[in-house]
Amino acid sequence: MDMPINSFKKAITEGRQQIGLWSSLSSHISVEILAGSGFDWLLIDTEHAPNDLPMVYSQLQAAVGGTAHPIVRPPWNDMVTIKRYLDAGVQTFLIPYVQNAEEARQAVASTRYPPDGVRGFASASRASRFGRVKDYYARAAEETCVLVQVETREALGHLEEIAAVPGVDGVFIGPGDLSSDMGYLGQPGHPDVTAAIEDAIDRIKACGKAPGILTGDEALARRFIERGCLFTAVGSDVGLLARTSEQLAARFRNPA
Repeated sequence: MDMPINSFKKAITEGRQQIGLWSSLSSHISVEILAGSGFDWLLIDTEHAPNDLPMVYSQLQAAVGGTAHPIVRPPWNDMVTIKRYLDAGVQTFLIPYVQNAEEARQAVASTRYPPDGVRGFASASRASRFGRVKDYYARAAEETCVLVQVETREALGHLEEIAAVPGVDGVFIGPGDLSSDMGYLGQPGHPDVTAAIEDAIDRIKACGKAPGILTGDEALARRFIERGCLFTAVGSDVGLLARTSEQLAARFRNPA
């Protein structure tokens, strides 16, 4: 059996824009629906969603056959947690709250077997198709993608050092936490925050790495894409469900 190819990693390495959607509903049913909607990637969140390993495992299964490459955000930059998701078959990670180069190196090391890292060995996990991919251990790193999330002024101050860490494939700017850290809690679209994000996009590109962002504001999303953002989440399943259901209810409760 052949090694599964990481289509997302290949695309950002080639400089092709990848449009994504955030998934926080923690449901294999919603993931199956969304994976076939035409997005390039789907972020399965475990940091700010009630997700755990068995649920994520079923969501990874549900994504098979769709257009969207599943990316998992673990709750923290934790080697044990990342190891378990690797064994479940996760190929791309978004590691939250990376503040400096050492934390970025830790994230990468968690995804690599010795001597390049600290990933534990499992002989027959879903990642290796239960031992059927014979060259899995030699090639696993080739198809593993590590995205690190910068979301504070401190992290932006170390941006070039973080991006320079070998094995970091992309840097994601967390607009919610960044806006909070900048003193604009709940205002990710504030002009000062937007300016900081655009500066970060420029700096990440200059380092030769892929910049990423999440925003439900279509105008901002297009602005960041034009600036050079390469993997862009343009909405979330929770947002779509909440806002669309509100609009439908309002049309019938408040007819024109």
